[in-house]
Amino acid sequence: MRHTISVLVENKFGVLSRVAGLFSGRGYNIESLSVGETLDPKISAMTIVTTGEEQVIEQITKQLNKLIDVIKVQDLFEVDHVEREMVLMKVSPRQEHKAEVLRLAEIFRGRVVDSSPKTYTIEITGDEKKLEAFIELMKPMGVKEFVRSGKIAIAREMSKNK
Repeated sequence: MRHTISVLVENKFGVLSRVAGLFSGRGYNIESLSVGETLDPKISAMTIVTTGEEQVIEQITKQLNKLIDVIKVQDLFEVDHVEREMVLMKVSPRQEHKAEVLRLAEIFRGRVVDSSPKTYTIEITGDEKKLEAFIELMKPMGVKEFVRSGKIAIAREMSKNK
């Protein structure tokens, strides 16, 4: 089962290494990892995607909580949350496919962020299924390369007016 784990950490040298070391040292795989500063530059937010049975994920969260620079750990699997990824894709379409590439980018709410006489670089954000669908539709159009960010996620705010 795939889990997205949100981790708030102190923004200090070596924290990322210790978190990654916890996973590798115990044989857990990190499928995706994104890290960035929060509003407070002393704190960073990590979004880690991993797979495992419930007991394995529970063990991971307990071990993460034991690390000195970890402030908060939350498994978003059981929490209503929003998650997004980004793809930057360089496409080199044949002349007859150029309009179709631009149309597909528009349909998927992507945008051209760079172009040359032979290529378009398209930025698209969304959930995993949306990105997978876009990638599959673009493959026959002449994809030269693409890079994909890791998943980022945030818990939804719970309404107190019930």
